[in-house]
Amino acid sequence: MAKRIGRDTLLTEHKPRILHTAAVVGQKEGGGPLGAYFDMVYHDTLLGQDSWEKAESTLQTEAVKKALKKAELPPEEVQYIFAGDLLNQCTGAVFGLRSLEIPFLGQYGACSTMAQTLAMASLFVDSGLAERAVAVTSSHFCSAERQFRFPLEYGSLRAPTSQWTVTGAGAAVVGHGYSGPYVAAVTAGRITDLGITDSNNMGAAMAPAAAATLTSYFNDTGTHPDQYDLIVTGDLGSVGSTLLYDLMDREGYDIREAHTDCGLLIFDRLRQKVNAGGSGCGCSASVLCGYLMHCLRKGELNDILFMATGALMSTTSSQQGESIPGVAHLVRICNG
Repeated sequence: MAKRIGRDTLLTEHKPRILHTAAVVGQKEGGGPLGAYFDMVYHDTLLGQDSWEKAESTLQTEAVKKALKKAELPPEEVQYIFAGDLLNQCTGAVFGLRSLEIPFLGQYGACSTMAQTLAMASLFVDSGLAERAVAVTSSHFCSAERQFRFPLEYGSLRAPTSQWTVTGAGAAVVGHGYSGPYVAAVTAGRITDLGITDSNNMGAAMAPAAAATLTSYFNDTGTHPDQYDLIVTGDLGSVGSTLLYDLMDREGYDIREAHTDCGLLIFDRLRQKVNAGGSGCGCSASVLCGYLMHCLRKGELNDILFMATGALMSTTSSQQGESIPGVAHLVRICNG
């Protein structure tokens, strides 16, 4: 089973493998730089449903079904599914996955949820509590805008610091195997709050949490940024990434050469007019389960730190004048 080192990091013992993944996205995401790496691109915003929330549930359903099909596994051979989204009470996951009848453990970490679900699935497999587990999360631009900001019909102007919520989902099947990418370490993040209150500046709210988790990982493991092929955050966008560099400089770590961000990878910011980049649970999920896993399986990447970041806000907390705390969870994924 996993062994704790340092303050916050767990090293796995049995190399829980990411057996297969699947990523499904909307039309805007499919038209971005990573379009070729997604398993399915939906050109209908509603995905054939009668509401955006039901459309988001469909994203989760399709992502999990496609990942299981690749792994040649029926749902009954999966012991647990760890799933979440941005909607109230994680209803995107609940209604999207109910028909699969897999034991369900709902997760909420805002946009950090993909790292959280992958960490939990991997630790369950590593400890022997499960032979196979699935990690999945999603977001939908229209459902997120309706819940957190303004109805689309309002036609509000978007601030330069705002990010575009990704319509997409990613699912990963984790189990025992003899080759392929595996989860080598997990660092769970702590809630970090520097008092940011602007819901149109998620990058600033999440960057301190990313810096705290990454610093903890480096301190726990005694490693440095240049030892990894890639340090990928999700999703700080352009504003949060710049802030992260400054914060890591203060800790003595220059990550500029090794770092990229899922929110910057998934869209062409200028051509697609997404301001500071992409965001949402589905952003890091679809980039990881599509593009990054492709690079790992091809041997183009062999050792990466995947760190999804989340802004732990709700409409109620914002209306009551609360700040926006952040959290970031890190998963080290290796080949071997």
